[in-house]
Amino acid sequence: MTKPATTGTGTPPGLLDGVRRWLAESGAEPTPARVAQALRDQGRVLGDAEVLGAAEQLRSELVGSGPLERLLADGSVTDVLVSAPDRVWVDRGGGLELTDIAFPDETAVRRLAQRLAAVAGRRLDDARPWADARLPDGTRLHAVLPPVAVGGTCLSLRVVRPRAFTLDELTAAGTVPPGGDRVLRALLDARLSFLVSGGTGSGKTTLLSALLGLVGPDERIVLAEDSAELRPEHPHVVRLETRPANQEGAGLVTLEDLVRQALRMRPDRLVVGEVRGPEVVHLLAALNTGHEGGSCTVHANAAADVPARLEALGTAAGLDRLALHSQLAAALSVVLHLVRDRSGRRRIAEVHVLERDPSGLVRTVPALRWGPEAFLPEQGWQRLRQLLRGTNGERPREGTGR
Repeated sequence: MTKPATTGTGTPPGLLDGVRRWLAESGAEPTPARVAQALRDQGRVLGDAEVLGAAEQLRSELVGSGPLERLLADGSVTDVLVSAPDRVWVDRGGGLELTDIAFPDETAVRRLAQRLAAVAGRRLDDARPWADARLPDGTRLHAVLPPVAVGGTCLSLRVVRPRAFTLDELTAAGTVPPGGDRVLRALLDARLSFLVSGGTGSGKTTLLSALLGLVGPDERIVLAEDSAELRPEHPHVVRLETRPANQEGAGLVTLEDLVRQALRMRPDRLVVGEVRGPEVVHLLAALNTGHEGGSCTVHANAAADVPARLEALGTAAGLDRLALHSQLAAALSVVLHLVRDRSGRRRIAEVHVLERDPSGLVRTVPALRWGPEAFLPEQGWQRLRQLLRGTNGERPREGTGR
C-alpha cells in the first residue's frame, strides 16, 4: 500500500489548495485569522488546532523551508536530501535515513527549490537548471531541476552548525583518537601549514573549524571560501565568500580573487575553505612568502593522493609540474586525512608529512594512523616530531599524542 503524503504537520495537502488560492488572490499574509477566513469562505469549519496547523504550514511553505523545516530544526541533522516527492532522506551522523516526510507532488518540490534559490540570490529555472548557494542561516543549498535531474527536482541541504565543534568534542565523538588532540594542538602551536583531505561528507570543514578555534586570540584569521561554512570559535576572523556573475554576466568574484585580496588584509593565518581550481597557485605562493600556519581542505581519496590532486589543479592553472612540486614542498608540511566508515563515523585515518623523492617530486609519508586507543606511529613519525619541536609545553610522546 502506498504511504500517504504528509507535510510535517499532519494537514492533508488538499485542504490547503483553496486557502493558497484565496491568499494569493487577496494578497493576504497567512495569519491564523486570514487562514480561518479563507476556510470559512470555502465552507470549511475547523477547530482552533486545525486552523493553527494550516497557518503554520502555509507560513513554512511561503517563508520557511516547507515540509523540511522540522528536519532542519533538528540539531542532530547534518544533511537533508530530496530525491523525489516521497523520498526525503536525512543524515544524523550515522548514514542516510529515509523519513516519513513527503511533498504533495513534484511541483511542490520545484517550488520550494526555486524559492530557496531566490532567497540566496540565485537563479533557478529552465535556462539555469541548477543552483549552488548559501542560505541566510548558513545552510548550504544545491538544487537541480528536470530534465537535468532525471525523474524530478533534486534538493540537497547541508546544515551548518551555529557553533563549531571543539577539539574535545571531536575527541569524545571518536573523530580524534584518545590523546590525538595533543598532536593537533602542537601542530597549531608550531604554526605548521597543513591540509585537511577526505571525501565528501567526511568532516573536513568540521575538523578545520575546530582547529582554527585553537589559534591564539591575538592572531588574525582570514577565510576565503566558495560558500561560507567555516565557523571557528575565534575572536578575530575575517570571512570572504565568492559570488557568481549576475544575469548580465558581470560581478563574478572567484576564489582566486579572494585569495589575492586576503593576502592584502594582513592575515596571520590564511585559510582557503576548499581548494578546487587555480587558487591553488596563489595559495602555495602565499605560504611560501612568510604566511606561516595557513591551511585548506581538498577532496582526495587518501593522503597519498594529495600531491597528484594538487598537481592536477596546478597544471590546469598553467603551473608546470616541477614548479608546482617545488612550491608544494616549501609550502605545506602536514596532511590530515579523514574518512567516513560504513557506520557513518568520521575519523582522522592518517596523518602524513610531505617530502621530496629523488626525482624532486613531492610525496606524502605516513606519520600516524588511526588506532582505537591512540594514534599509531608510522615511518614518518620522527619527521613529524621534528616539525613539532618548537611547541610550548609538553611534547607528545611517540604515536600517542600524550
